[in-house]
Amino acid sequence: MKELLIKRFQYYKELGDKTFGQLSDEQVLWQYNSESNSIATIVKQISGNMLSRWTNFLTEDGEKEWRNRDSEFENDLISKAQMIEIWEKGWTTLFEALNQISEENIHQIIYIRGEKHTVLDAVLRQLAHYPYHIGQIIYVAKMLKNEDWQTLSIARNKSADFNREMLKKQNPEEVQHNASPVCYAKSDELRDDYKT
Repeated sequence: MKELLIKRFQYYKELGDKTFGQLSDEQVLWQYNSESNSIATIVKQISGNMLSRWTNFLTEDGEKEWRNRDSEFENDLISKAQMIEIWEKGWTTLFEALNQISEENIHQIIYIRGEKHTVLDAVLRQLAHYPYHIGQIIYVAKMLKNEDWQTLSIARNKSADFNREMLKKQNPEEVQHNASPVCYAKSDELRDDYKT
């Protein structure tokens, strides 16, 4: 199961990476208004959460005393390079933590703000949280890039073409798998993980 969880998170990180590749310093720092967050600020919040949740996650509460969540919403970054450094630090911490998960500890109780979670539940909680913010990042980026935006998924009005190409690749002798890199609903891997 660990490999499946890592694969899910890698997919969302890649969406962020591909988005940042299309943006300038000015674009990642842009705010619609004083109440909205820049892409860089959203990255600060994601990374701050990752550092807090996943540092020593098996032995310490996921809301660390050293975390200053409110400061994560201050628009004080000055460059895309600085933002990416913060982004990578958070993801490195997360992936190092995920690699510590085993069949023996996946149902172990850990704490976030004093609330009990199994390790699996804590992972699923963040698997909902991080893509939520990455969706915000992509939405802002698409508005900034407008017609220059390079899609990260199936291009508009190209679903039928994509489906045709995927069907051409299928071997009729094999079980048909869902083609989406994020959807493993028909995957033997997922079914096996939940048989116990």
